[in-house]
Amino acid sequence: MSTAAEVRAVVDGPERRVYWAVADCLTIVRTDFISRLRYPSAIAWQLGTPVMFVLLFVYVFGSAMEVGGGADYEDYALPGMFAMTMANGFMGTATVVAATKERGVMDRYRSMPMAPSAVVSGRGIADVIGAAVDLAVLATIALAVGWRPDGNPLETLSAFALLILLRSALIWIGVYLGLLVPTQEAAGNLFAVAFPLGMISSVFTPPAMMPDWLAAIALWNPVSSTANAIRDLFGNPVPGGGGWVEEHAMLMAVVWPVALTAVFLPLAVRRFQRLSS
Repeated sequence: MSTAAEVRAVVDGPERRVYWAVADCLTIVRTDFISRLRYPSAIAWQLGTPVMFVLLFVYVFGSAMEVGGGADYEDYALPGMFAMTMANGFMGTATVVAATKERGVMDRYRSMPMAPSAVVSGRGIADVIGAAVDLAVLATIALAVGWRPDGNPLETLSAFALLILLRSALIWIGVYLGLLVPTQEAAGNLFAVAFPLGMISSVFTPPAMMPDWLAAIALWNPVSSTANAIRDLFGNPVPGGGGWVEEHAMLMAVVWPVALTAVFLPLAVRRFQRLSS
């Protein structure tokens, strides 16, 4: 006859804990998408902003911009916009997390018998899916205005994978900041952080054309590494200054996201666990 301790060991064994961690995570993902469907205006704004940027820089500023090396500005800027859209998404993550916390939903989650990692991991997966939708819309608009990837299908898919990798890493920064700030309004002020992250980079202008001190910041910006790597994979020209980080953009487009995830994912989980301590 099995003892009570043996029964508990089976019920609370590693396999069951993994099962419930996955199940709870998927519940958070489903809850997030149900919530999004109730606010179609937010979805329209989320999808409309990247489209506005494409139209603005291609049709308004494109004819006046010069990146050197005989490169067409459209071919240079559109991959950069893909990277910037993925990078700036962490601000929306932080705002949603802060609003959820402020309304007391986080406390309700903590009171339930659910896996401690489910809220954070569910938020991350939901945002990755949302990012993939954003990227699909942006790529469709780019194709509509005449941009074409010149790489082979595998290279093109690899470029989009690097974009999702960047977004998935920055999500954890957004989750951590959303748990850290006191209110939703404070999270909205994070735009002051997100804006320089996208602009002081190689998204719109090659760092070689910037002052030396600013170029150094732009070169070591994770967004720049991803933008330069996907330009290479898309077969679009990449004017550069010959710096180490530019020559190894493909490597850094992987190293940066891995490093950011290694730092901020544990911080986000720990912060969630300490909310009511």
